[in-house]
Amino acid sequence: MTSENTPPAGTPETHRIEPISIEQEMKVSFINYAMSVIISRAIPDVRDGLKPVHRRSLYGMWDMGNTSDKPTKKSARVVGDVMGKYHPHGDASIYDTIVKMAQPFSYRHMLVQGQGNFGSIDGDSAAASRYTEVRLFPYAEALLEDLEKDTVRFQPNYDESLEEPTVLPAKIPNLLVNGTDGIAVGMATKMPPHNLIEVCNAVEVFLDNPEVTPADLMQVMKGPDFPTGGIMMGTEGVRNYFATGQGRVVVRGVATIEESGGGNRGDRIIVTELPYQVNKAQWISGIADMVKDKKLDGISDIRDESDKEGIRVVFELRKGTMAPVILNNLYKNTALESSFSVSNIVIVDNQPKLVNLPGLLSHFVQHRIEVIRRRSEFDLKKAQEKAHILQGLLIALAKIDAVIKTIRASDTADNARSALIAQFGLDEPQANAILQMQLRRLAALEQKKIEDERKALEAEITRLETLLSSEANIKDEIRRETRGVSAKFGDKRRTQIELDASDLSTEDLIEDKNVLVSITTANYIKRIDLDTYRKQRRGGHGITGMTTKEEDCVDSVFVAGMKDYLLCFTNTGRVYWLKVYQIPETSRVAKGKPIVNL
Repeated sequence: MTSENTPPAGTPETHRIEPISIEQEMKVSFINYAMSVIISRAIPDVRDGLKPVHRRSLYGMWDMGNTSDKPTKKSARVVGDVMGKYHPHGDASIYDTIVKMAQPFSYRHMLVQGQGNFGSIDGDSAAASRYTEVRLFPYAEALLEDLEKDTVRFQPNYDESLEEPTVLPAKIPNLLVNGTDGIAVGMATKMPPHNLIEVCNAVEVFLDNPEVTPADLMQVMKGPDFPTGGIMMGTEGVRNYFATGQGRVVVRGVATIEESGGGNRGDRIIVTELPYQVNKAQWISGIADMVKDKKLDGISDIRDESDKEGIRVVFELRKGTMAPVILNNLYKNTALESSFSVSNIVIVDNQPKLVNLPGLLSHFVQHRIEVIRRRSEFDLKKAQEKAHILQGLLIALAKIDAVIKTIRASDTADNARSALIAQFGLDEPQANAILQMQLRRLAALEQKKIEDERKALEAEITRLETLLSSEANIKDEIRRETRGVSAKFGDKRRTQIELDASDLSTEDLIEDKNVLVSITTANYIKRIDLDTYRKQRRGGHGITGMTTKEEDCVDSVFVAGMKDYLLCFTNTGRVYWLKVYQIPETSRVAKGKPIVNL
């Protein structure tokens, strides 16, 4: 008799069924899934700052010759090529990635140059891929440069029919320059962009002193530099994420107040820059709703005058409204002031790690050392091979007539090769190079030209051997290339830094205007706007100023400023204070609230 799970006699071993715990299987499978998402989808590599879909998209464009010096190609063609060769996870994710890399408000330095509608800061979606065209931006080509020189490791693509790079050579510290964000399983990464010139300066500082502290790096790398500009409020958050890899940065939009200069028109608030990743259309719509719901008073009109030259949103204020108070309310209650939470989680040796700024610079420098070493070894080998061939050509030119006679006298290429090797002291590569040339070209070679080329190659060989002789020389090469990148792609900082930043207090949001305060004999208090009352002419009937209980009456009425102090004395000799704006604003006929409750 056999158990329920025991296969019948004679069952092949491959068909055996073994019971396992679903709990254990779920644990193992979920861990495998989580690591796949972390490594292969959502978290960037610390060396080139790219996720797999970004790297494959750029490599696919480079591989098909879609470079900055060539005409643009249809996005649909690029997407299809990338999906078919390297990234079989759907065309939508590839096109969305390419679109974002072509948006100047998303990337500090764009990787893709787009032609057509690639969306807007208002949240408008890009046109379909059949309408738009793309090509690589020169900045992206600096990430791909030297890829053909065996500088990085390649791996088989998904169907093992082609190979793709595991990382790009990345002459630019792209992770710090453009930042990144991604949500994986159980973790998320969010890194702000920085100014390219400042990042390159930080690389040089690190090369000079690998033990440099985050505080020292802050002297040359001031903090985030967002593509949309804005004002960074304070440096405490920067100090935190430079040192620990985590922090929080507060960014404000740039706004100016335009005074009315008299007349019936009020002041204006003009916003010209927004915090990073703020949807302008949603932001304006939210403010309009606040005005409609009386949550924000004093704005009479909102106009979006933005165009291709930049953002310009105009807030028309009612006459007499204090513009600084309205602006403070926009900062406090809307996305005009936003926070950017930093979490420098990156892939290091196929593992997710939280890395601070010195760590990020260290990984980039080590990557560049490896790239330059492999590139130099590749170039050295090619130069040595070419110099060796030129040496053979010089030998042949010295006895050109005999060489030509030997070749013509041979009935096969193998016989000619053997004869050249035996008679002129050449080796097989040199003999092959001579045989591959037409006799007419061989006879026309100029000895001086070949000699000059050989000397130039020998000088290059000496340079490469010197470069490879020590890591210090390689670091000097990194320093030279970094300065070249900074000069070519660097630009001015866009995000301003407000060093003496402080949080907005409640009083910053209060307009300092005069109001009418009423107190009754029963100690009920209220405040109302002075505009509620108006001067009456002769014969007026008057209006009710306050509703009270039958046994109560108004004891005191006075005018006070919203930020004035009100002192309240008790019958036991105690004194309390409150600000006038803390008194509830009510309607004209309301009875108010007991002072004791305030």
